[in-house]
Amino acid sequence: MNCKRIVFFFLLCTVTIPFYSQETVKDSIVDTKYREDQFYAGISYNLITKTPNGFKLKGVSGGFHFGYLRDMPLNEQRNIAIALGLGFSFDQYGQNLFIGEDISEKSIFSILDTQVDYTTNKLSVASIEVPFEFRWRTSTSSIYKFWRVYAGVKPGYMYWYRSQFKQPNNSVSQTKIPEFQKISLGATLAFGYGTFNFYVNYSVLPFFKDATVQDSNESIAFHPLKMGLIFYIL
Repeated sequence: MNCKRIVFFFLLCTVTIPFYSQETVKDSIVDTKYREDQFYAGISYNLITKTPNGFKLKGVSGGFHFGYLRDMPLNEQRNIAIALGLGFSFDQYGQNLFIGEDISEKSIFSILDTQVDYTTNKLSVASIEVPFEFRWRTSTSSIYKFWRVYAGVKPGYMYWYRSQFKQPNNSVSQTKIPEFQKISLGATLAFGYGTFNFYVNYSVLPFFKDATVQDSNESIAFHPLKMGLIFYIL
């Protein structure tokens, strides 16, 4: 995965979005078949719910996503629609849960206490997603600056992931975690006015299955909760 290209694309979207902000169209011709087909790009701060005792977020925990949605109006006014698309997301979770393996290649999950000296401990994930939305908006064929509420689901496949731990004179990187669930499903909500819209994505499916903390045998599920901004580009 070429991270530099991904970051460049995301920054390009962010910079150019204001130039594509939705404004009133001055053309006198009314398009009765208009759609809100659009690209989207978003950034989020990532939380994790359903965690074991002692778990804490630490360091950078966030992500970005982008893609395309095909708008399909359901009524004559064309302010109610569904949309189906294809997207990509990259997320990082800085936290104090160490993920490693023993000599028999069995996974180890351990909460790092304050006595452990380390510089990095994070879980990074890249996903292909298929967003599906039910849409309500106040747009018309001539006014593109409007209120919107888009609710939906976002199935995905996490094709790449890595747990990384670094401390002085030691580094551990895990890219094969049997307990990690590659299939994801998020419940999404976007709402706002014009270019800037608030965005929430709650993972219905957990990251891990049959994973437990080594010392306490406490179950580890991990349901990410992403909150941020999403920008729609016509």
